[in-house]
Amino acid sequence: MKPVLFVLTSHGVKGSTGQPTGFYLGEVTHPLAVLQAAGIPVEFASIQGGEPPIDGLDLNDATNARYWADEGFRAAIRATHRLDTRRAEDYAAIFFAGGHGAVWDFPDSPAVQRLTREIYEAGGAVAAVCHGPTALVNVRLSDGRYLVQGKRVAAFTDEEERAVQLEHVVPFLLASTLVQRGARHEAAPDWTPQVVVDGRLVTGQNPQSATGVGEALRNVLLPTA
Repeated sequence: MKPVLFVLTSHGVKGSTGQPTGFYLGEVTHPLAVLQAAGIPVEFASIQGGEPPIDGLDLNDATNARYWADEGFRAAIRATHRLDTRRAEDYAAIFFAGGHGAVWDFPDSPAVQRLTREIYEAGGAVAAVCHGPTALVNVRLSDGRYLVQGKRVAAFTDEEERAVQLEHVVPFLLASTLVQRGARHEAAPDWTPQVVVDGRLVTGQNPQSATGVGEALRNVLLPTA
């Protein structure tokens, strides 16, 4: 089976605040655990390649702790592929992990837009969680329509952004922007799991949704799972 390409942000600072950010560890480890348990291979890429900045290094989370102690995982994270070197035909799906850094470098990445369009149009799956759906806001299909147009999606909500007091720091509010692109955003209460599947598009609202996104993506890739 072709692997799933996990894409991580390379952006390490929250706007003008100087506060560190990066990819959110639990939004990688929890879907990864589900896919690996199902025998689905995974590769890692980031916008700039190499070792991306990390956020949410919560080792009280048993899944995080297990992977953080796994030298194979750590080595893979230290040496992520540069996203623009990847070929769509090599992957069954593309998955965008969140973390606030994604808001800055996912939306305008030509590689994000190309790979997402090509994988989706070739019949592959596209998945994202929390701020990962920032990758989708500017993806257009070959006919010019936004990929998310008319699709049901979940993503970090404007209310959650306000709750963490970053609504004036991020360059745009994710949920509102997806709606502007024609998506049908389906929100759950703050910090509760919400996973939305629309065909081969799988999206989740927040870190609490990470396992569910992994399960939904597994079920798209292995319908008998």
